Amino acid sequence: MKIAILGGGISGTALARLCAADGHRVVVLEQAERPGGLCKSRRHGEFTFDEAGGHILFSKDRRVLDWQLARCGGEAGTVRTVRNTKIRWHDRWVPYPFENGVGHLTPEAIVECVAGYVEAYVGRRMGAPCPANFGDWIPWRMGEGFARHFMVPYNEKIWKCDLRTMASDWVAGRVPEAPIEDILRSAVGIDTEGYAHQSVFWFPRHGGFETLVRGTVDGGGFTLQCGVEVSRVERRGESFAVDGEAFDLVVNTVPLPRIEPAFADMPEAVRADVRALRPISLVNLMIGVRLDEPLPDLSWVYLPFADQGPTNRVTYFSNYSPHNAPPGHGSFLAEVTHRGELRPDAAWVADVIRALERAGILRREQVVLAEWCDNEFAYIDQNLEFGARIARVRRWFDDSGYLTFGRFGRYEYHNSDQCIARAMQVHEHIRTLAATGRRQSLRLP
Repeated sequence: MKIAILGGGISGTALARLCAADGHRVVVLEQAERPGGLCKSRRHGEFTFDEAGGHILFSKDRRVLDWQLARCGGEAGTVRTVRNTKIRWHDRWVPYPFENGVGHLTPEAIVECVAGYVEAYVGRRMGAPCPANFGDWIPWRMGEGFARHFMVPYNEKIWKCDLRTMASDWVAGRVPEAPIEDILRSAVGIDTEGYAHQSVFWFPRHGGFETLVRGTVDGGGFTLQCGVEVSRVERRGESFAVDGEAFDLVVNTVPLPRIEPAFADMPEAVRADVRALRPISLVNLMIGVRLDEPLPDLSWVYLPFADQGPTNRVTYFSNYSPHNAPPGHGSFLAEVTHRGELRPDAAWVADVIRALERAGILRREQVVLAEWCDNEFAYIDQNLEFGARIARVRRWFDDSGYLTFGRFGRYEYHNSDQCIARAMQVHEHIRTLAATGRRQSLRLP
């Protein structure tokens, strides 16, 4: 088949490579000057940074992990890291996830967290129903102590809203439930580990995370056209047209609100649903520092409290690869979310750096570089109407003959490894379509 893929991020390029290997003629159309999407990296002098926060190479699916590593040069082309992640809880460094690090809090906070967790644990087993909104879900799942001491302030900082206006269904598969035995062990000083699937990760040795996309494009067997803004997509009988060029299949990975005007045959009700989808945007502040001694052996740090400034997460980026910073230097990525209201300037950057100094992350006199990148589409606004709205949008695409997937092509809260796994699932759907010649609705688990 001749296949058009809209968008050259990791979702689009991974699918293109898979389909090209089957002998299909695949054209990837990317609006930007180069592929990458949210996986792009950039250089400032001798520093390399990721534009949209600190990505990592990992997956619970060994097939996906092997695919990622192969695109980045295998073991020789990557750096393996044992995760060391902390929460900056006031003046303490608490192991992440927070419930596994509860023993590092003050005695009063330990009692509040453990008592609340036990009450919530018993309440769920006595039949307390799962709340529909995220604000009430937190104490239902974690208890009042964990809610007050971490979960509520941290999530309010990320999502920039009343948490009761957010749905809770999105979080069910994202936050594993810590066994109550682990909570009790931690409370009495026995270290436990959560999120074990992320305990080891990899990162490209050179070039930042964009190396994954470049490795997917290089030798991929498909045509990549950059600087192309698609203006019209339409169905013509059993085939399709993209700006007048005929294709047997069109696959979208572009954020839906950006590509919606191009779909000529999208019903008005579906357009209204797409236009109502909102992203959470992310300013990523890229900071280079001169070092008197190596950075602490940390991977990333969460900053839940307002007095720590607007940053919610800091990645110790030069710890991911020694080539991310020149000799004698280190680098950080400081992530700040917003809903379109933030306009960074030099004064804002200085305020963020001062807050990071107060939090014990860096010293201002060490800073030699501070640049920022604003990513409009970073997180998904999981409001109470989102589930029904996106279900209608996906249903139209799935039944129309078009395919759409990707973090914002399908509005699924997926990391890059999950996007690659989705590309593999869509690839199997296309294989079936090519083998049978019968169009079937795309049904993704």
